[in-house]
Amino acid sequence: MAQLDIKIISRIPHSQKMLIELDAEKFERLVANFGFFSPEFLKSLKRAEKDFRAGRVSKLKSLKDLRKK
Repeated sequence: MAQLDIKIISRIPHSQKMLIELDAEKFERLVANFGFFSPEFLKSLKRAEKDFRAGRVSKLKSLKDLRKK
């Protein structure tokens, strides 16, 4: 995996929010490193869209809700 320098800005100390600045080339490298261009990931997106259209989704308020299921 190639090294990727990312600029992260937190305007308010100890805040939960931050700003991440990337140019288009760095963004493409980042998503490629995460595997978002892989055929398996693209197929999973199509399955997720099909499930969404069919109404087989539930809203989550937090990722912690996934543990309860």
